Amino acid sequence: MRLAVFDTHRYDRGALEEANAEFGHALSFLEPRLTLQTARLAEGFHAVCSFVNDRLDAPTLEVLREVGVRLVATRSAGYNHIDLEAARRLDVRVTRVPEYSPHAVAEHAVTLVLSLNRHIPRAFARVRDWNFSLDGLVGFDLAGKTVGVVGTGRIGRAAVRIFRGFGCDVVCFDMAPDAAFAREVGARYVPLEALFSSAEVISLHVPLTPGTRHMVDAKSLARMKRGVMLINTGRGALIDSRALIDALKTGHVGAAGLDVYEEEEGIFFQDLSGQVLQDDVLARLLTFPNVLVTSHQAFLTREALVSIARTTLASVRAFERGEPLENEVRVEQVRPA
Repeated sequence: MRLAVFDTHRYDRGALEEANAEFGHALSFLEPRLTLQTARLAEGFHAVCSFVNDRLDAPTLEVLREVGVRLVATRSAGYNHIDLEAARRLDVRVTRVPEYSPHAVAEHAVTLVLSLNRHIPRAFARVRDWNFSLDGLVGFDLAGKTVGVVGTGRIGRAAVRIFRGFGCDVVCFDMAPDAAFAREVGARYVPLEALFSSAEVISLHVPLTPGTRHMVDAKSLARMKRGVMLINTGRGALIDSRALIDALKTGHVGAAGLDVYEEEEGIFFQDLSGQVLQDDVLARLLTFPNVLVTSHQAFLTREALVSIARTTLASVRAFERGEPLENEVRVEQVRPA
């Protein structure tokens, strides 16, 4: 099947081409993001492959349907960038990659914790300037600290295991607590409010839904311990960025590690080094010495890229053959009951 792959980079292309040796699709790699302005590039293709910062709203999907697209295979676990109601109305099928390497994201979350705690970026910059002073680089032992993990899907569980390996007291929140898992790893489930008020490090691992949007806002930040470290490798809009800035300015939040940002569309995955950053909120976040931002790279391991490519291309093959789509996303699956 002819597949138009939007928003591609070298690492995407390499993994997809290698995996495609098994599937034999005709892949066309396109650099632009998939938006209303670029949707007509998909003319002549029955399927498109999107990524998290593409925008598949109703107008975009209407253009895709008009030019012959019948399948959107997003190479991501998240699908909040796709209007599923419009896709159903237009009879455009949607698939995703529900899981790839949970270790990749969990390990990146812990990397952010360690880097912030031990001031690794600042220490590295100092030594490069031949400044070997240790003033201002004091961290803390993770062992014995209370870490709150919000969301215990595959990624959250991997994070729990890593934190437990450091000797942390781990408290968890999930809408569907798994008591057997908690017993196995020596963690415990608590209400979200209790997690916010007790944890010294909080790591977010939930999808973005209407119910989780800005789950960390001014009110929930105020419940947290003064000096809390906040880590987000989930979705940017889980955190109200302006409220986070206010809490950082007062010192109530001691540090923040962000691999995602709620207005990252059109910024992350791009080289803007020769331009003036137009997003004032992100620019302000980047001024804090106790904030570490990475550009949505938590997934970026060789193992994860291989898994994403294989799962995406397998969905395209199943669609081409008229087989059931194991990883299809339907609006009724995500609509509140």
